[in-house]
Amino acid sequence: MAVAPLRILVILPMYGGSLPIGRYCAAALRELGHTAHVFESPLMYPAFTGLQGLALTPNRAAQLEHSFLQVLSQAIWAQVESVEPHLVLALAQAPVSRSLLQRLQRSGVRTAMWFVEDYRLFTYWRAYAPLYDVFAVIQKEPFLSELAALGVRSLYLPLAALPDFHKPLALSPVEQREYGADIGFLGAGYPNRRLAFRRLAGRDFKIWGSDWEGESLLAGHVQRQGARIGEEESVKIYNATRVNLNLHSSLQTNDLVSHGDFVNPRTFELAAMRAFQLVDERTLLPELFAPDELATFASLEEFYAKIDYFLARPEERAAYAARGQARVVREHTYARRMAALLEYCEQSLGPWQESGPEKAPLPELPAEVQAELAQLARKLGLGPHASFEDVLARLRQQSGALSDLETSLLFLDEWRRQYLQR
Repeated sequence: MAVAPLRILVILPMYGGSLPIGRYCAAALRELGHTAHVFESPLMYPAFTGLQGLALTPNRAAQLEHSFLQVLSQAIWAQVESVEPHLVLALAQAPVSRSLLQRLQRSGVRTAMWFVEDYRLFTYWRAYAPLYDVFAVIQKEPFLSELAALGVRSLYLPLAALPDFHKPLALSPVEQREYGADIGFLGAGYPNRRLAFRRLAGRDFKIWGSDWEGESLLAGHVQRQGARIGEEESVKIYNATRVNLNLHSSLQTNDLVSHGDFVNPRTFELAAMRAFQLVDERTLLPELFAPDELATFASLEEFYAKIDYFLARPEERAAYAARGQARVVREHTYARRMAALLEYCEQSLGPWQESGPEKAPLPELPAEVQAELAQLARKLGLGPHASFEDVLARLRQQSGALSDLETSLLFLDEWRRQYLQR
């Protein structure tokens, strides 16, 4: 069941792995025909980290960080007042305070979080999940039962890919030399990965990403001295690599293949790019992919053996990659995930209501005025079906001189607000 066009405010975290996921969600919502506004928390990250350079006592630093997050919450509330969203969607680690969630509840603004983290490691969900109207998660039992015991409406929502972004690329010879390798890995240097990858030292193996310091055996394989790799460049790396390693992170060193449950975003992104990957078996993976769509391993012995096996068989790599891509494009896109989330919200919370003042319909307008409005909507970064309220909300965020049309629209809206208050 399709949901009518909505206004949705996506709250990004200031940094971290869920930051790009938030951007993919906003892109997918627009693809579905909704108006997606984004609260750009990363703009505040330099100021937040700057607090750490003030040489304050831990107590005082914690107080300032708390105050800073309260200011961020106030900024989010200001954007809520401007946008008047039907839904506020927060990604894991977004700077949304408990007091802001309670304020949104009192104001009747629906809220959802996509908790794209391991609930066993990141336990802050216990304090925040009951304050959201809907809490989407990437794990099933016993997490769903624990949320139900707290009275939380929860939804299993696995990760996905954005096919317009995560796609096959034709790389230049220069790019192929820079990014290409027999074996490649992009991600953080978790303990299990450090130990598992040591046997690959000396081979045509490139490691991209951060947190590999102190790993002397692999130092020669770490690219750019462990600098962070942006999303655009990651697509080139995955496309250029013959065998992409996808070993899920773990802090454990006794069993380097963790056999966990959730499936990381890399799995879907690599598949969407038609890039070959070797991924460790996960308990939820069979629900998402068929055995012939992803090459998997259950032990380190199988891991090393399959690297050599698939390096020698490019046709099999291509066949796996093609089948995996077809599955992702068909079933595992962010557009499908966002559609599922919105449908669940409507089913569990009831029909969507206007969150701001009652919206009065516009009278029939002359063709030339309609053309001017359409041109203004494009200028403001809105879609062709943007509502009058969406145009006004974006106008209020602009700076600089106003055109005659913009001035007239703001005047009209102010008159309407005064009229509705009588």
